[in-house]
Amino acid sequence: MIDPRRLRILRAAADHRTVTAAAAALYLTPSAVSQQLAALEQETGHTLLTRSGRGVRLTPAGEILLEHANEVLAQLERAEAELAAYADGTAGEVSVAAFATGIAEVLAPAIGRLAERHPGIRLRVRDAEGDESLPLVLDGEADLALAVEYRGAPREGDRRLARVPLYAEPFDAVLRAGHPLARGPEVALAALAESDWIGQSPGNPCHDMVLLACELAGFEPRLVHVSDDFRAVVALAGAGAGVALVPRSALRGIELKDVVVRPVAGPAAFRRVFAAVRRGAEGHPLIRPVLDALARSAAGLSAPGSA
Repeated sequence: MIDPRRLRILRAAADHRTVTAAAAALYLTPSAVSQQLAALEQETGHTLLTRSGRGVRLTPAGEILLEHANEVLAQLERAEAELAAYADGTAGEVSVAAFATGIAEVLAPAIGRLAERHPGIRLRVRDAEGDESLPLVLDGEADLALAVEYRGAPREGDRRLARVPLYAEPFDAVLRAGHPLARGPEVALAALAESDWIGQSPGNPCHDMVLLACELAGFEPRLVHVSDDFRAVVALAGAGAGVALVPRSALRGIELKDVVVRPVAGPAAFRRVFAAVRRGAEGHPLIRPVLDALARSAAGLSAPGSA
């Protein structure tokens, strides 16, 4: 009989690709993870992992077992959800990992709605960039992620996760006041090809989206300044240090001193935001109301043409 706890360890090893990283995610020692994986191989009678340098990768047998592991773990999440519903689980805590703008635009209003309609549900919020929240959910460190699409993100059909699309918003061009291109109603990205740029750190989903948008416009932006704080990005643009693309909602509440904000002409970059939970947990009586509240908060945020 295969121990389902070892299936979770197998999935962590596949996700993190090293025993050490999988152990850290599961709050275990590397030796404990190695022992559990060895025991799983004995249970199945197959070699499931091979070592490559300091990393590990699944064998064909490991890939087969991982597919079943995803189904088994999802079914266990459903079992917990049904048991909670049976016990009328209307009170408890839900941990949410979310990026800063998502907290301000969607999560904070959702907390107000939940307080009115489901006063027994408490949210514990953890600030996490868009590429950090999904691993936290998969590792069991958060119940729900408020995340954005990014290069290398788990795909929409990933069998480990259940998604709820929330909204999509365009990136607007931010230029210093008086910039020659600030006079028109919109800005063509190609016209900014020779400019210095202000962008986000590599690994930040917005970094990839800006690079892709510029690539489609036929150039690679010259990233001179880097900040993950959009207030700092706007301040640098206002000082004439460069130009930037910023998600529209991230500009709300920022003093747009010395800058001009213009839509991008032609195909624009969009930030697509969604909520995600471990597959099988979407019907949990504590999580379902949170997903519904997030969807209501996000209603109307999508820009025309963003589908």
